[in-house]
Amino acid sequence: MTTPLSLRFAALALSSTLALSLLSAAALAQHEPRPAHGLSTKTWTPDNGNGTFTNPLLYDEFSDPDMIRVGEYFYLTGTTMHAMPGLPVLRSKDLVNWEFLSYASPKLDFGPAYRLEDGKGIYGRGIWAPSFRFHDGTFYIFSNVNGRGTQIYTATDPKGPWTHREMKRSLHDLSVLFDDDGKVYVVWDHQEMKMAQLTDDLTDLVPGTEKVIFKKDQGMGEGAHLLKIDGKYFILSANYAGGFRMPAARADHPFGPWEVNWSISTNEGFGMAEGNRLKKNTPPFEVKPGDPKRHDSTAIHQGGIVLTHAGEWWGYSMMDYNSVGRLLSLSPVTWKDGWPYFGLPGNLGRNPRTWVKPKTAEAQAIKVPFERSDDFSGPSLKPVWQWNHVPVADKWSLAERPGYLRLHALPAKSFWEARNSLTQRAIGPLSSPTVVLDAGGLKDGDVAGLALLNLPYATLGVEKTAGGLSVAVFDQMKNATKRVPLKAPRVWLRADADFLTEKARFSYSVDGKTFVPVGDEFTMVFQLVTFQGGRYALFNYNTAGSEGGVADFDSIDVYQPYPHCLMRPIPVGKTIRLTSFGAKTGLLAAGGRLSVGAPSAFAVEDMKLGRVALRSGKQYVTVGADGALSLADGAPGEAQSFQWIETPTGELVLMALANHRFVRVDAANGKVAVDSPGPLTESGDGTRFTWK
Repeated sequence: MTTPLSLRFAALALSSTLALSLLSAAALAQHEPRPAHGLSTKTWTPDNGNGTFTNPLLYDEFSDPDMIRVGEYFYLTGTTMHAMPGLPVLRSKDLVNWEFLSYASPKLDFGPAYRLEDGKGIYGRGIWAPSFRFHDGTFYIFSNVNGRGTQIYTATDPKGPWTHREMKRSLHDLSVLFDDDGKVYVVWDHQEMKMAQLTDDLTDLVPGTEKVIFKKDQGMGEGAHLLKIDGKYFILSANYAGGFRMPAARADHPFGPWEVNWSISTNEGFGMAEGNRLKKNTPPFEVKPGDPKRHDSTAIHQGGIVLTHAGEWWGYSMMDYNSVGRLLSLSPVTWKDGWPYFGLPGNLGRNPRTWVKPKTAEAQAIKVPFERSDDFSGPSLKPVWQWNHVPVADKWSLAERPGYLRLHALPAKSFWEARNSLTQRAIGPLSSPTVVLDAGGLKDGDVAGLALLNLPYATLGVEKTAGGLSVAVFDQMKNATKRVPLKAPRVWLRADADFLTEKARFSYSVDGKTFVPVGDEFTMVFQLVTFQGGRYALFNYNTAGSEGGVADFDSIDVYQPYPHCLMRPIPVGKTIRLTSFGAKTGLLAAGGRLSVGAPSAFAVEDMKLGRVALRSGKQYVTVGADGALSLADGAPGEAQSFQWIETPTGELVLMALANHRFVRVDAANGKVAVDSPGPLTESGDGTRFTWK
């Protein structure tokens, strides 16, 4: 970064203009340093290394997830839309640590739009909301392609190869169930969901079986997950009508009658507020700042549930996490009155961001599915890479110049239309890609470099004209370009992307050591045109209407200052003071009681599994049966134990083990209690603390 992270935010920001709080200086000071030599290898992991995990499971886009358990493994896939290859298949034994296995859809090519030809594209379309199933030794992935039909991918080994065929129907957001009696059912559509039986070859509906099973006003949404549990049928769905939530339905027969539970998870975004949106999806663009009172905007809303070998139920779901994209989360499930609620007893429908990992027969090593940095020395692209639409196979190479990715320039009016752009999902909460580019092979009219693929997008590239080379930053939001002359063809291009503030900065270097800022700050947004979060892209295209030269990419380094779940380690064995976020007062221990005032000193004692007890003198902060908070003598136990949890923006929230509620300070009446279901999107709800 061009300035030290610790200097970027000297204090906590109280503004809700973006509805995002900023990190404290103390947290920023403990970021992971950029490696002095070689490429960055550390990447986000949800595993805290102490028997707990912190959401999200993946801090990059993984939308519309579906998951199954086969034997000792869980398998996961999700939506990929216009990115190729598509339908990644991941595997895990503990639902926390995932490894990449394969892409089920190497290429989706149904005409010019899929190849960015003739001025057409399939941004935000393509592979949608897959249904992942296993039956009789075969893995199945069903996914609808809007305007085309439902695709079926099958394999006997999830590592591939996968075979592909097409159904005779187009079934939006479908979910398939192989029932015990040999029949196969499918549910699909939005709100007015339909159920039908599939033919034996799975390519069509059995005539006469299609039935509407929900009326529009019954509360069900889309993104269905159809399950059979102990003889009863369940559908979990996502509904955005009236605010994002996760409704569920149950029945004794696939065709009903169905009973609907309006929500098994509501308003759980872990305290992340709504970020930037667009007022309209066409130029000139205008940003609509997020509304901090939209408690549902980033909430868990589309996913399903799985049963572990240990007999635990867990829920998985996506959440729209602003410009970084739609992220995957994991939740303990509590059954009550026959319904699978996301959350813990005493706080159903809300989910702790940090919790104990699922039980496994043996401890699992920390794994991540993707390596993000790349020196392009391998014989093939790493699995992290996906093309923006179908690539032109003979216009890119890893072999023409060994150790480099070579992109041949094809004609395009802009980066949006440029073919053979190679992308990877941007990763949060902060990340910084640095690309080393040899622009010596560019021809007049070529533009090559690093882009933030989104709408609007931004590019940091090298332009070749008759006058020579220049570094150019184009901001589509402002429709403006800033250029700096470049004397040498070898250049380092860097973007610093902060997905908490939703701002990015660009810089370049001619020696890889000293980086010079270029262009203005770029505002990132979440929008429904690409229907994805931001992506880092390598590109080369020609603006003169003909094929151009070559761009040789030596490497990309994706540096992440916060690859760990907690931005600051739990201060076990130390003394801290808890100050309410945005205030000078906090938790005061005086006269044997707790209240609001000048923050007192508390000793932090380890209760294992990421939990702490807070001691003032010889007394411990204790939760009463009524949720009241007090000081009490004696050895600490469950009533004195609190799960140490950070919000996505780095503030501390404390969840009591006694009732699974959060400590809340009421500054108006000077009282403290353990009665909050969790942090709200407004930063002043009394649950957030800063500590030192």
